[in-house]
Formats: sequence, C-alpha cells, structure tokens
Amino acid sequence: MKYVKNTFVIIFTLSLSCSCISNAQNKAEQKAKVLKAIEETSNFAAFTLLDEQGKSRCDYNITEGKWYEYEPPWHTGQVINALVESYKVTKNKAYLNEAVRAGNWWISLQITDHPKLKGMLNAIHGDGNDNIVFATVSDGTPGLFNLYKTTGDKKYAEVATSAGKWMFENMYVPEHGVFYDVVDPKTGEVMKENSPFWPDKKDQKLYDVSRPNNEGSLFKDMYEFTGNEEYKKVFIDLCESLVEKQDEYGLWMDFTPNHKDVGTFHPRFNLWYAESLIEGFDLTGNRKYLDAAAKTLRTYLKAMRKDGTFFYVNYLDGRYNENSITGSATAFCGILAIKLVKNGYDEFKDSIERSIKWILVNRFSADHPDKNLRGSVIDTRTRSRQGKIWLTQRDVGTSFGLRFLCDYYNYKFN
Repeated sequence: MKYVKNTFVIIFTLSLSCSCISNAQNKAEQKAKVLKAIEETSNFAAFTLLDEQGKSRCDYNITEGKWYEYEPPWHTGQVINALVESYKVTKNKAYLNEAVRAGNWWISLQITDHPKLKGMLNAIHGDGNDNIVFATVSDGTPGLFNLYKTTGDKKYAEVATSAGKWMFENMYVPEHGVFYDVVDPKTGEVMKENSPFWPDKKDQKLYDVSRPNNEGSLFKDMYEFTGNEEYKKVFIDLCESLVEKQDEYGLWMDFTPNHKDVGTFHPRFNLWYAESLIEGFDLTGNRKYLDAAAKTLRTYLKAMRKDGTFFYVNYLDGRYNENSITGSATAFCGILAIKLVKNGYDEFKDSIERSIKWILVNRFSADHPDKNLRGSVIDTRTRSRQGKIWLTQRDVGTSFGLRFLCDYYNYKFN
C-alpha cells in the first residue's frame, strides 16, 4: 500500500511539473506572438501610415490603391498615442521618432494670426465638413500629452492646452454640461444653431449642435499639466453630465454619430465617453464612473460576435449589418476591459482574450503584396460613393489595435 501511495505521489508530482513547464512554454509563445504583432503593426504605423509631413494618410481605398484624408488631426493624434505606447514596450527609438514627427505636424496647426481664433487648432474635419470640430481636437490630444510625458518636451502639451483653453472660453455651455461642436474657420464664429452634421435638418435643438464632448479627457490632462483647478472642475462636470445623460443601454443615443431615429450606435463613440469616465474615476475615486463605463462595455460586448468580430452598423435590438468590419472597436473593447478588470470587474476577463485572439489573427501580413496594407489591423468601411463601391481600409484599426496590443502585453506579461 505504501508503494502504491509513493508511486501516486511521484506520478502526480511529475504531472504537475510537466503542466507547469507546458504553461510556461505557452505563455512564452503567446508573449512572442504579441510582441511580433506589436512590432509589425508599429512598422506599418510609423513607416507607411504617416506621410512625408508626419500626418496620418487616414483611409486607404483598396480598389483604387489610393489614400484619402479624413479628419487628419484626430487620426494623427491616435497614431501618435499608439506609437508612444509601442515605444514604451519595445524601446525602439524609431517609433518614438516618428511619433515626434507626427506631433510636430499636429502642433503646426495652431492658429496664431486670426483675431478670433488665436490659440485654437485648425482642426478641419474634412469629408464634406470643412469646419473645425471640437472632438477632432480633443480626442487627438491624448497622444500629444503622452508624447510630452515621454519626451519631456512641453510644446506638445502647451499647444493642446491652448486649444482646450480656447474651446473652454468660447464653446462651453456649463448649465447643460455640453460643448458646442463646430467652429467656422473663416469667421471664428461658433455654430450654435445649425450643425453641418445635420445638413437636412431644419429645426435643430441644443443636442444637435453640441455634445458632452469628453472624449480624450482633455480637461483632465490640462489640469494635470497646468494645475488649474478650473479645468479639473470642467472635466468632473462633464463626467457628471455623461452619467446623467447615459441611457438604459449605457449609451448616449441623443448625440451624433449615434442615430436614435433608426436605433443604431456608432462602433467607437460611446466607448470614448466610457474611457473618459474611467479617467474620471482615476482622478476622483468615484466608482459610479466605473459602473457607467462598465454598463457601456456590456452593451458593446453583446454586439460583438463570439469570435471577436465587430461590425460597423449595430442596432439596439441586436441586428447588425455585415458589410463593414471594425477592428478598432474590437481593440477598444479590449482596452476598456483591461482597465475595468484592473478595477475589480472580473466579468470582462474573458472578453479581453476574445479581443486579443481576433486582433492577432485579423491583420494584413507583414509581407502582403500591397505595401499600403502590410501589418495593419483590419478595419474596413464599405460604402457607395460617386456611383461606385468604395472599399476602404481605415487607419483606426491599426492605431487602436496597436494600443490594445501594448496594453495586453503589459497586462499579461509585466
């Protein structure tokens, strides 16, 4: 009997040892796989996606083989943020150098010679809307503050703060917790009655021309950079506004680019607000902001397919269109899930793995025949324009995908 017991102990110990070795090997293989994806995606972002001026090329029309600009300040800001995060993981100085080059282009947009717009950023939206848009500035700024913190060069934070100061002084509606959306770049006038986002809508209300506009957590970054308590108050007030205006789905359906009339929600817009709420918790410790962000993520995870696929058009009733695949949403869900798991929301652990599996598999190969696609994360948009089908690969798949890959690497292996 004693011999049998000892044999069992030996077998169990060997089994446990083999299991530990196997787990270690699996973790090492996964780590290498994620790091390879970070490097391939970073190479695309740094050396293909950024043009000779340092700005993002934005949308690549696959059928034409041509690039089309779309909201370059916003998109470039996203690329900057991703490349800075990649540099922190890889220590590859080339990625930081390209982020600096892009940052220099971004701050070159500062307006210095307009009597009304001095200090503002010439952040033209584009694609038929040739006006300065609040979110084009604000959600591009995290990359600029990240670049400042990494390089120590204050000019990136100073220009972002200057634009935020102008918008605070000219576009804020504090009693409603919103900012007007649009500024005419010629006159410097804020559009308070009619928004170019609704060209066919005659009777426009406040929520048609304004939004809580907290994406990018601009005023939190401005507060931390300057120490100005006024900016802290604005940021917290916007967080309160978001909690107040959030609906039963955890979304903000009253605001574009959601479409309340048909019941569709944008694949990233609500996640930006949720991310700012997590930043609100980090600043204040108020867990109601985390609860609101978790509510948003739950709705998005219901829309995500079991394999991690996220389509561009999703309806509140569960329907979806399969014509466009939005890898940036899959990645963004992963980014928020990691943040929430770190704050005790273990329900999102499985979704992190769902996102990483999708991002690792759904990238264009590093040796793809079309150099304009090599290493990018799939994010397609199919539309009918100018009498033909436009099949576009968008840069946001790469910028959000790269951020998520870096966050996952730190979450899993550091």
